[in-house]
Amino acid sequence: MPLFDLTDAPSEGDLAAIGEGLTAYNAADIGPSGRRPLAVLIRDESGKTIGGISGYTGWGWLFTQWLFVPETLRGQGTAGKLLEAAETEAIARGCHGAWIDTFNPQALRAYQRQGYAIFGELPEFPIGRSRFFLQKKLSPR
Repeated sequence: MPLFDLTDAPSEGDLAAIGEGLTAYNAADIGPSGRRPLAVLIRDESGKTIGGISGYTGWGWLFTQWLFVPETLRGQGTAGKLLEAAETEAIARGCHGAWIDTFNPQALRAYQRQGYAIFGELPEFPIGRSRFFLQKKLSPR
């Protein structure tokens, strides 16, 4: 009988066991994902990373996990430029779609300006807001 161990501090090995098991299961079920990290970094004059995009491509999709624009660069189309750079690379990797989620109203508007459309909403996540899930069809420019 399995033993369940609830923890708020799983080891890297614990997480690797879960990830490797799921990856193997999915690869056997629908084929390998071809998952590759993708980042577009914003650096200051000294070369220090101060913002950007972090995500990955897999199964023909770009997923943007994090997008952060420093306050001094907001309102200048920076998020759009980051998304465009990530999308261009995703297309070069053979991706046909992109998705992202947010609960920030300003970010939601920025993503919609870039052509992302809402396909789902999770109300009260966090309390007082909704988390929106957006997608975009990618095609060579």
